[in-house]
Amino acid sequence: MLNRKSKEIDSFFTALAELSSLIQQAMKNRTPHLNGEKFLSNSDICQTLHISSRTLQNWRDTGIIPFIQIRGKILYRQSDVIKLVENSIVT
Repeated sequence: MLNRKSKEIDSFFTALAELSSLIQQAMKNRTPHLNGEKFLSNSDICQTLHISSRTLQNWRDTGIIPFIQIRGKILYRQSDVIKLVENSIVT
């Protein structure tokens, strides 16, 4: 007979908890996509380029880095960020 204390039910809830944890981690690490283009947030850019949010704001204000704003959310095309980095490399 199956009840809350049975081994099968306990195994089911353990597996369900692990699956829930994996889904939460995947959602936290996801990157929004639109027409195949990946978009990055302010924190993504700051962490990746090791810059402050103020520096990033200055780059937006001066046109150094292109961005889009949707309902107050600022996003950056990953391809634009890659171009910025490639154009900044000194050889």
